[in-house]
Amino acid sequence: MGTVIDSHFLALTAIVTVGYQFLFFVITALLKFDKVTDFAGSTNFVILAILTLVLKGTWHFRQVVLTILVVVWGLRLGLFLLMRILQWGEDRRFDEMRSNLGKLAVFWIFQAVWVWTVSLPVTVVNASDRDPSLRPEDIIGWVMWSVGFIIEATADQQKLWFKGFPENRGKWCNVGLWKYSRHPNYFGEILLWWGIFVASAAVLDGAEWLVIIGPIFLTLLLLFVSGIPLLEESADKKHGNLGGYRHYKKTTSPLIPLPQVVYGNLPIWLKAAFFFEFPLYNKALPQDGPN
Repeated sequence: MGTVIDSHFLALTAIVTVGYQFLFFVITALLKFDKVTDFAGSTNFVILAILTLVLKGTWHFRQVVLTILVVVWGLRLGLFLLMRILQWGEDRRFDEMRSNLGKLAVFWIFQAVWVWTVSLPVTVVNASDRDPSLRPEDIIGWVMWSVGFIIEATADQQKLWFKGFPENRGKWCNVGLWKYSRHPNYFGEILLWWGIFVASAAVLDGAEWLVIIGPIFLTLLLLFVSGIPLLEESADKKHGNLGGYRHYKKTTSPLIPLPQVVYGNLPIWLKAAFFFEFPLYNKALPQDGPN
């Protein structure tokens, strides 16, 4: 169907993303209703993937597969997060934003940047005329996505199940995959988006390789900004004085799943260098020891 605004759909996807996020920003600001926030983010990925596939109209096998992977991920995560927030009630992230329009606007702008940036690999693949034969990187990328998707979905369900028991209220989740990683869902999400990038490699040429910004942005975001740091700080404030929690944190990898008996005996420098155990994750941990 040819070019729409620009040959790689970058301007088009930016306009659609800003418009879609602005719509939900208005709903949130006017109605003080923030339960659709994560749903708006996840479904935006789905819209961009389908839109670019249909507008290009070449329907190459690689384009269709990557679009399906993004759609499956986006719908699964979006519906899961929507059902979870409807079950749990208000989103605590917005406690300080509901009465501050400026802070609320910054959040929605950042969410738009997140969606557009992380979607870059599938956007550029769907805009491409190149259709090389199946290559090893395609298979590797699809396997990475599959493993990451299973880990993220399983971790989400395990934590939801754990929180559903009244006797677990106020406790940290340490069952299933959460015995091997403090944030297995984030590990799965990072892995699957790197898989999308790897599976797009056969099509990329020249400056198109800059779409690697997508998975890099996501990884840095979860490691240093709105993912692990916020959850670690919250958990440390709640449980930091408990010996059991401090033992769990000391023996459990923050991201990459690893048996506790292995991770707990690793030297601190090795944890920091290869397993992302940064001092940032301990800034809210009480220094006076457990009770």
